[in-house]
Amino acid sequence: MPSMRDIKARINSTKKTRKITKAMEMVSAAKLNHAQVNAKAYTEYTDKLRDVVAGIAAGNGGSVKHPMLESRPVKKTGYLVITADRGLAGAYNNNVLKHVQQLITERHKSEDEYTVIVVGKMGLKYYNNRHMPVVADVVGLPDQPSYDDVKALAKKAVDLFANEEIDELYMVYNHFVSAITQQLTDVKLLPLTDLDTTGQTLNYEYEPSADEVLEKLLPLYAEGLIYGALLDAKAAEHAARMTAMKNSTDNANELIDKLELSYNRARQAAITQEISEIVGGAAALE
Repeated sequence: MPSMRDIKARINSTKKTRKITKAMEMVSAAKLNHAQVNAKAYTEYTDKLRDVVAGIAAGNGGSVKHPMLESRPVKKTGYLVITADRGLAGAYNNNVLKHVQQLITERHKSEDEYTVIVVGKMGLKYYNNRHMPVVADVVGLPDQPSYDDVKALAKKAVDLFANEEIDELYMVYNHFVSAITQQLTDVKLLPLTDLDTTGQTLNYEYEPSADEVLEKLLPLYAEGLIYGALLDAKAAEHAARMTAMKNSTDNANELIDKLELSYNRARQAAITQEISEIVGGAAALE
């Protein structure tokens, strides 16, 4: 049985840990508020841009064509995987990495059939340790990233498809639902075959031509979707870390209560033993 000194030391140590987890919970909560605002604002922008792209694609009798809008035989698949730079966020990173690993195992027989574009140190470390093909990566992003922070990576991902180095591109990340819920998201980014052109009946005249407008607009739109997914994933990361730290704080409180109960019992036992020794000694002197 642990001594009173050992129990007291564990209580003090757990209290120090509780202070850290509580502070991290509060920091993550503050970051989450900013991340939510950024993600929501950018979603409104990408929704409007999607309408514009869909309108151009559906206009002029559907005669406007572009390689990014058309499927082709798949010889190689790209996976853009968004993880965090740090842990202490519950299953945030593990869920994404496990899902991508399952997709690769089910769909591909060799490393020549896929490549990985990874965001975050946790994902990069995972793939490097397993010697899996990583064609591009970005780490050390700020908690509130700007478009410039990921512009090169997003352009690289789109260029891989445009240059036919890959024939399809999937994004896998955690979608922010609420402060306590994150949803694993696996979405096909390229080709852009999910544009809703129904109801887009207006015809416009473009200067330059609609084909030239799409040539410039579609890569920007795809890059914007990647940035939007990153903002969404950052909000989910802060929420996951806030929840994980809250759970850790609650567990620390529960452990402290149990340790203090054990300490009080040990202290009462020691006092009872001392009283018994005193009584026994007094009886021996009679």
